Amino acid sequence: MTVDILTVFPEMFESVFAASILGRAREQGLLDIRLTDIRPFSAARHKNTDDYPFGGGAGMVMTAQPIMDAMAAVSASLPNARRIYLGPRGKKLTTQLARELAREPSLILLCGHYEGVDQRALDACIDEEISIGDYILTGGELAAMVLTDCVARFIPGVLGSSESPEEESFSDGLLEYPQYTRPRDLNGRSVPEVLLNGDHAKIAAWRRRESLRATLRFRPDLLETADLSPADLKILKELENECSSEN
Repeated sequence: MTVDILTVFPEMFESVFAASILGRAREQGLLDIRLTDIRPFSAARHKNTDDYPFGGGAGMVMTAQPIMDAMAAVSASLPNARRIYLGPRGKKLTTQLARELAREPSLILLCGHYEGVDQRALDACIDEEISIGDYILTGGELAAMVLTDCVARFIPGVLGSSESPEEESFSDGLLEYPQYTRPRDLNGRSVPEVLLNGDHAKIAAWRRRESLRATLRFRPDLLETADLSPADLKILKELENECSSEN
């Protein structure tokens, strides 16, 4: 997959994308991340990319011309790319959406800044808007990093195991079960015995129960939309009774 990020602060990205899983994915040719600086496309004398908003108001607005010209240049080499603006009014980034985006051959991400982007640039250049959450950032650069990282995990080969992303939090609408590693005993705290006996069916059952327990405790709202089996509902009832008795 190719991801081209349009930004006025390209220097923010390299340390993130050169490290860890994303760095290895780039080295292996699984992920091609490109950074396009919007400023050189500005027709203004001083290459500025913002101006005061019509109608008044605080702050500055990113101007349309350099964004439109930068998008045209990038789209020429990625004609089938899905063009995304990282903004607070977009649909929320979810595991399902990340999995969908990972099937695209290329993405172009536009990072907003200041008080927003001239609407004409969005109307002309953007296919959809995506938000990473209901809060405000100083710019879209951090959001672009989050989206790229989230999507990359669903590209075959990036994690090294095709099953890994499907076993993590939110993959099936629930939070992930607790994880343990060596040593077996640590300051009087032991790894659950079920994880040590090699019985894969019992391990799977324990993990499902603990996943339901974690979701019930930390994010009960997720249970409203999770795909739950009759067995899951029975376990949840047992867990709710346990909580009631503890209180």
